[in-house]
Amino acid sequence: MGKIAFLFPGQGSQSVGMAQELAQTNEEARTIFESADKRLGYSLSSVIFEGPEEDLKRTENTQPALLTASTAVLEVFKKHGIKADYTAGHSLGEYSALVAAGSLSFEDAVYAVRQRGLFMEEAVPAGVGAMSAILGMKQADLEDITQKVFDNGHAVQVANLNCPGQIVISGTAQGVADAASLAKENGAKAIPLQVSGPFHSSLMEPAAQKMKEVLDTIEIRNADIPVIANVSAKPVDEAQVIKENLVKQIYSPVRWEETVNELMSLGVDTFIEIGPGKVLSGLVKKVNRKAATLAISDEASMNAAIEKLKGE
Repeated sequence: MGKIAFLFPGQGSQSVGMAQELAQTNEEARTIFESADKRLGYSLSSVIFEGPEEDLKRTENTQPALLTASTAVLEVFKKHGIKADYTAGHSLGEYSALVAAGSLSFEDAVYAVRQRGLFMEEAVPAGVGAMSAILGMKQADLEDITQKVFDNGHAVQVANLNCPGQIVISGTAQGVADAASLAKENGAKAIPLQVSGPFHSSLMEPAAQKMKEVLDTIEIRNADIPVIANVSAKPVDEAQVIKENLVKQIYSPVRWEETVNELMSLGVDTFIEIGPGKVLSGLVKKVNRKAATLAISDEASMNAAIEKLKGE
């Protein structure tokens, strides 16, 4: 068997009730939810378990909620003795990946991403920014379009390079609308995303500055196993580099397609998505159909995955 990578989802994978069953039946998962509530000083777990969805969708809740649910799933999964050679996470998921790699404590990470959500929310007033998924266009062509719009005075840039033919753009509402209509003129499809801000764009630089101050107050250790960074799509394990990347990550594109290709070039053939949803498993398959993917979010999917892994 080749190498294994653990992948952790980002915003958009959340759902009310995620990881609740695991918390009811496993002390490891329950402890994670309790320590999140304690560190944050409010009941994040009741927002996760009971909703309402509107509250869970607020980015300052979504970010710590996904990290908590993913880490709870991870803690239960760890009991089965399957270890990762690498970890990676999509945007916010990078924090979950760093917890899994031993670079951040869960308590520090949940505090940091709660702050990250607040800063990203504050950076741009509601309705000013937007994001759109552009389907069926090459990266270079889309970058030409965003540059053209940017030069006309409307901020927009490539934000998530997810898989071939699926790229997300981010910027001001006007910039994103202009770039999307140019993309459509060139035969692409544009789907506006339901997000609260222009994430991974230059408009997020004020949030990145504040995030740097938060990261200065928590302990970031060298990672026990390499984490593929969003900003470079390269493995990192050095604390100082990890910290610099987390600051840049807020206003830089998420290089997910390159991340998957990098992991495969490092000998990874099994990708285990840990946490709610199956978004990343789908993207991995679109990057390379040969990759084996498993998504673990609850007891049933965990048992099925373990059976598969132990059967090999």
